[in-house]
Amino acid sequence: MKAVSMNAHPSLVIGEPVEIRDAPAEPEAMVRFADISKTYPAYRGKPGVNALQGIDFAIARGSITGVIGRSGAGKSSLVRLINGLEKPTTGRVVVNNRDISALTGRDLRLAQRSIGMIFQHFNLLSSRTAANNIALPLEIAGWSKADIKARVTELLALVGIADKHDRYPSELSGGQKQRVGIARALATRPSVLLSDEATSALDPQTTRAILDLLANINRELGVTIVLITHEMSVVRQLAKEVVVLDAGRVVESGHVADIFTQPEHPITQSFLAEVTGDSLPVSLASRIVQEPGSHAVIRVQVRGAGAGDTLIARLARELGLDVSLLSARIDEIGGQHVGSLVLGIPLSISGGEDAATRTLAWLSQHQFPAERLGYVA
Repeated sequence: MKAVSMNAHPSLVIGEPVEIRDAPAEPEAMVRFADISKTYPAYRGKPGVNALQGIDFAIARGSITGVIGRSGAGKSSLVRLINGLEKPTTGRVVVNNRDISALTGRDLRLAQRSIGMIFQHFNLLSSRTAANNIALPLEIAGWSKADIKARVTELLALVGIADKHDRYPSELSGGQKQRVGIARALATRPSVLLSDEATSALDPQTTRAILDLLANINRELGVTIVLITHEMSVVRQLAKEVVVLDAGRVVESGHVADIFTQPEHPITQSFLAEVTGDSLPVSLASRIVQEPGSHAVIRVQVRGAGAGDTLIARLARELGLDVSLLSARIDEIGGQHVGSLVLGIPLSISGGEDAATRTLAWLSQHQFPAERLGYVA
């Protein structure tokens, strides 16, 4: 499929971009949070809430970025700042080189057409067919009936439900409803697509299909996708970059593979524990003890295809060790192969316990994250 330009069909252009002169020119960033805070005032006896504090990061143009956090972490406030539904208390939100936090009225409405939104519970109108739900934002924008018909047909095919044109939401499965929601979000050719817990109401198989669809949309159309989620498994499957929120602050951010292999903040570690759990096979975990045995057990993280075989070969060659591979797990995360190897380092050779110490030192020197888990007989 050929990438679609925002101006690919001049007859369908719904308005010229609003130029804000004081917005910083950051062509590499699609969304930029500049020293953002968001405070909700006290209301009916309830105290005010500091929802976001010191938010300062960028989302690259054409990227898929996950924003993850527990309930109350500030995710909803963040997404409402991106699409202009809320204004920051301090700072600026720049979307596609426009300071959306400074826009009002018609200028804001035009800017919002370049920001699509996918919802957790689909938010479809039950009285409208799939085609008419997709058509709604185009009707509001003033498109002609002929142009709406052509665009809706194109979108139904894009999301894989061309045969559901005349079906009502009550006649669609959860996955099909979300495909309608995605098509509707793409209707006005947005440059940014916000996914607010879009797969939380779906079963695992349907979730994978929807995430594959979003990956294809990003790849084919070049749309920047922001995933708002509390599920690390969603970030793991789709995103390349991740931002971790906790209590209204960014506590960790970076490439997904880096965060998965070397999480630093406790909240990130807790998210990962829910996804990976204890990666050791039960048969191995039951044998590990803390008193020295014949082999020290070391877990090491590796990156890249074939990195595990290369590592074991290097340990044998450079340290003269007969290393045993006790367990291995290889995943593709953020477009990179990431592996967790559990190695057995013999202590019966000359040098004994020092062999494990030398192995850990060598791994640290060559920037392989590693830890000693214990010993096996």
